[in-house]
Amino acid sequence: MRRIVLKVGSHVLAESGSVVKERMMALVGLIHDLQAAGIEVILVSSGAVAAGYTLLPIDKSSLANRQALAAIGQPLLMKMYQEKFARFNKLCSQVLLSADVFESSEHTAHAKRAVDTLLANGVVPIINENDTVSVDELVFGDNDRLSAHVAHYFDASLLVILSDIDAYYDKDPNCHDDAKPRKIVTHIGDAELCAEHTPNNEFATGGIVTKLQAADFLMKRGRRMLLASGFDLHDVRSFLLDDRHEGGTLFLPGSEAQE
Repeated sequence: MRRIVLKVGSHVLAESGSVVKERMMALVGLIHDLQAAGIEVILVSSGAVAAGYTLLPIDKSSLANRQALAAIGQPLLMKMYQEKFARFNKLCSQVLLSADVFESSEHTAHAKRAVDTLLANGVVPIINENDTVSVDELVFGDNDRLSAHVAHYFDASLLVILSDIDAYYDKDPNCHDDAKPRKIVTHIGDAELCAEHTPNNEFATGGIVTKLQAADFLMKRGRRMLLASGFDLHDVRSFLLDDRHEGGTLFLPGSEAQE
């Protein structure tokens, strides 16, 4: 059985200060179809701060406030997921991780054992960073890089990042009308990895740079990543269920690119 990690960003799940239930339902339906096709799915989901903000609209620029919103929003987000997975008679589970889990082989092994057990019993692990108690020295700060670590250390063959960014372009599509999506990427330069972060949503913490950093992390370890739209899941469905690469950008390690 193939194992993949799906990461969904805040901009996909949240809009105008609330969680978009239709997009969440489409995501859950995709996971159900992947499981039916024999694919194990680990979900890394943003959205806790956005969910918390729907109940307590306080200033999000304060770190303490964002931690409080995450504490309020995480159980609400899980409740939404539970209700939607229940429509397919599926169970989901919450797994909160911090960056230091991956700094200890023992802690990583414990976390992987728990995730393996959930998957073996048909339960979808929903992973998020433990924002409420994370400190600056031990924080990913965005779920793009967290999802890359999850994919590598929990032995997934592919990371799929579902985003408002539908592909990696040869130039900024917001500034250049002639920008073209890059279908396959086998190398990411240092300048691309160190560019300024450009999150497109008030609840987002990443941007294209953190996605490139996630891809680079995996490519250097012989793993693949697909960046595709989370608004329209057609390209992801085609790639995962029909083995057709119609849209989105596939990041390949050099060893695969040379085959």
